[in-house]
Amino acid sequence: MSRDETSLVYGRRPVLEALRGGRAVRRLWLSEAQHRTPVVDAILGAAQQAGVPIGEASRQRLDELAGGGHHQGVVAEMAEVATVALDDLLDVARRRQEPPLLVVTDHLEDPQNLGSLIRSAEAAGAHGLVVPDRRSVGVTPAVVRASAGATEHLAVATVVNLARTLRELKAAGLWIVGLDAGAEQRYDLADLTEPLAIVVGSEGKGLSRLVAEQCDLRVRLPMAGRTASLNAAVAGAIVLYETVRQRLAARR
Repeated sequence: MSRDETSLVYGRRPVLEALRGGRAVRRLWLSEAQHRTPVVDAILGAAQQAGVPIGEASRQRLDELAGGGHHQGVVAEMAEVATVALDDLLDVARRRQEPPLLVVTDHLEDPQNLGSLIRSAEAAGAHGLVVPDRRSVGVTPAVVRASAGATEHLAVATVVNLARTLRELKAAGLWIVGLDAGAEQRYDLADLTEPLAIVVGSEGKGLSRLVAEQCDLRVRLPMAGRTASLNAAVAGAIVLYETVRQRLAARR
C-alpha cells in the first residue's frame, strides 16, 4: 500500500462522501471494535455496492494509517483528489447558469483553515476553489477531514502563478475581491452580485503584495471587539454568505 498521505482518507463522514462522490476506492478498513451506526452502515453499503475490499484492523493499525488523525475507526485508501483546469471551474457556473463564484486562497498553510473554507464554499454553492501549488497546504487527508467530505463535491484547480491566474479570471469577466483587514471598504457595502472571485489571504500575513495588486476591490469585516482579525476560514465564510444573500435578494 502506498504511504502517500494524499491517497488516504479517514473519518466516517469524509470516507462516506468520497464513496458517494465517485472517487476510486481501493480498500476500506474498519476498526475491529467498530460500533454499527447509520453512517457506518451507509459506508459499508456504498463500499459493497462499489466492490471495494473491506477489512478489519486494530485501533493501533488505524492510528498508524491515519498518522495519528482522528479516524473514528474508518480509513480508506483512495485515488488522489483530482484537480481540474481553471476553465473547468467556470464551466461549472455555466452549467448551473449562475454568475461565477470562486474562492481563491493566497497561500493558506493550516489544513483546518483550508478544510473549513472548502466546507463553507461548497455549502454556499461556490463553483470551485483555486489554490497555488507551492507554499500552500494541498488537499491532504487532514483537509478532507476538516471539510467533512466537501472536497468530494467542490472542484479544485491548482495553479502555478496566482497573480497571473487572477488576471486570467479578470479577462474572463470576474471581479476580484480580496479580504484585507486594513481595507477601507466594508464587505457588506460592496456589490457582490457580479461574477466574483473571493481571495482569502494567508494566516498572519494576509494578502501578498502581488495578489493584492490584482484585486479590483479589497474589503474588510468590521471588528468591534479587541481581536485584531478573524480566522481566515471564518472571514471567507462570512463574505461567501454575504454574496449569497445579495444574489438571492437581487433575484427577488
